[in-house]
Amino acid sequence: MNATEPPSLIAARFRGFLPVIIDVETGGLNAQTDALLEIAAVIVRMDWQGNLRPVGTLAHHVQPFPGARLDPASMAVNNIDPDHPFRFAVPEEEALTAIFREVRRELRDTGCTRAILVGHNAFFDLGFLNAAAARARVKRNPFHPFSSFDTVTLAGLAYGQTVLARALQAAGIPWNEREAHSAIYDAERTAELFCQIVNRWKDFGGWAPPDA
Repeated sequence: MNATEPPSLIAARFRGFLPVIIDVETGGLNAQTDALLEIAAVIVRMDWQGNLRPVGTLAHHVQPFPGARLDPASMAVNNIDPDHPFRFAVPEEEALTAIFREVRRELRDTGCTRAILVGHNAFFDLGFLNAAAARARVKRNPFHPFSSFDTVTLAGLAYGQTVLARALQAAGIPWNEREAHSAIYDAERTAELFCQIVNRWKDFGGWAPPDA
């Protein structure tokens, strides 16, 4: 996109921000000390009518950084075996570099200026993303360092529910408890929820494409 072209619809919709849905699975609650074990990112795009939809998922199993803490309570929830030979886990630097590269490509294609993390309890995912990027010294982080879109808040407004499973049920989106606490599964369901809320708001007249 060159400087003479009008902004894409997604850039116009979110003031130049590109929403990217992120979910992480971790070895605990402290982003500074606990391991990042899985990360998934869902790219969304907007069609000519202003409807948002998921178009692809980027995901990696991640090796715990040296000295990382693995809290037994968290590991019992996510059921991740960090030493399983078929995880094919990669270092934090490799995982984030690959995801950031694709997000920056999407920024260029849409004319957006910055990615903004979308998550369910987004502060948690953003905290681990920022901590891992700093720890691995990954350059050119495309995400806003502190702003985010939180589907807990959005789902509370739209459906009166804040727990992801209940919000999805209220939105008519299938949820499989046995697949939960996988970064890919949770990110993709969160992306569906986010897109549905944004699209319903548009249909209710809350936002219209510029040429509508």
